[in-house]
Amino acid sequence: MLVLFSALALTAVACRGGDGAAPAEGKGGVKVDFGVTSEACPQTGHSDRGCIYLGSISDLTEGPFKTLAVPITDAQKAFWKRVNDQGGIGGYDVDVTSYVKDNKYNPQIHNQVYQEIKGKILALAQTLGSPTTAAILPDLENTQMVSVPASWTSLWGHEEVVLESGTNYCLESMNSVDYAVEKLGVKSVMAVHLPGDYGDDAAAGAKIAAEKRGATFSSVVTQTGQDNQGGAIDAIVSGKPDLVILTTGPTDAAVIIGQTAARGYKGKFIGTSPTWNPGLLKSPAAPAIKALYFQSAPWKAWATDTPGHKAMRDALPSVTPNDGYTAGWVWSYPLKAALEKAVANKDLTRAGLLNAVRQLDKVDYEGMLPSGAGKFSGSPNDGVVRQSLIYKPDDAAPTGVTLVEDFFVGSTAKDYKFEKPCYQ
Repeated sequence: MLVLFSALALTAVACRGGDGAAPAEGKGGVKVDFGVTSEACPQTGHSDRGCIYLGSISDLTEGPFKTLAVPITDAQKAFWKRVNDQGGIGGYDVDVTSYVKDNKYNPQIHNQVYQEIKGKILALAQTLGSPTTAAILPDLENTQMVSVPASWTSLWGHEEVVLESGTNYCLESMNSVDYAVEKLGVKSVMAVHLPGDYGDDAAAGAKIAAEKRGATFSSVVTQTGQDNQGGAIDAIVSGKPDLVILTTGPTDAAVIIGQTAARGYKGKFIGTSPTWNPGLLKSPAAPAIKALYFQSAPWKAWATDTPGHKAMRDALPSVTPNDGYTAGWVWSYPLKAALEKAVANKDLTRAGLLNAVRQLDKVDYEGMLPSGAGKFSGSPNDGVVRQSLIYKPDDAAPTGVTLVEDFFVGSTAKDYKFEKPCYQ
């Protein structure tokens, strides 16, 4: 019964937009297959345009990153609405609302909901999480489905179907260690991290930088959940590292920072990108966080003065600032560029979109990333973004952090040969 249903669903999609093996002709003579129709999108109000359907799979209800994931998803809806309001792409509007799924930050659920929507979409506007996205990566490659990750593992720099933005956890952590050695005088580094592509990647970068800078290094794996942090807390308190590179979710971070401080730990924490949420400044751990914590970042926060940041704020006028919005907005630029390139190439099939990605030598991030970002042609070592930033907690800042160190590349990341994912 399931096989029959899947076959019928695939046939229905083929009738709407081509079956992939034999592309149909869409608007303006552009070749199309999955997820592209000559009929208008359901809710954009432009009856003269066709529709490009993009899927989103995010952590929307009960996983550890829901406080980031909901703003990420809302920002992407606002980003593509702006694209549609400005004329769409090659006679098409973009729909990112019809196929939004919740992964609960669970790889099995992520794969399940991906299978539900994959025949109905051209590409994924969002696939949240490193281990969750890894669960569908073989199928993304097999179906040539371009995807935008809501994560920064260094694996993405070596996967051509994945359109990453900003520096990865590995290089970000290298920069954080270099910063801490030079500005804070640290001589010992501990990585406390979740397992898998997320935490292991950050720990690998921290280890590489610590060894290069002559600092001692140790690594502690922890699990998601407030009640699962005892081992990490004990390791920090007993080991007394000068610096902890922290790679968890925000709630786990609050428990770790608050309880280690309560037990007398006086070193510093630098959290990788997804570790932060402004709600931490309203938690019982807030005094410890203000005293001990720094936040690394792949791009600048909500209130920054760039054309892209302004466009984002204009498109989201009534929200409470959260850098989940910033992330969702930034991540959308490469897919927009790839869609525009594919239309120019007259090939909006999955294979055509992937070919367009291979031709991108830069992406216009409207000032939100340094010039030169978005180079998907050429080698991973040439295209990887190496710059990151350092923030510190600040109650007066819109997203709870204020800039300490502008875009920089530490000596470790500058010299690093990016030839494989760091955690491998």
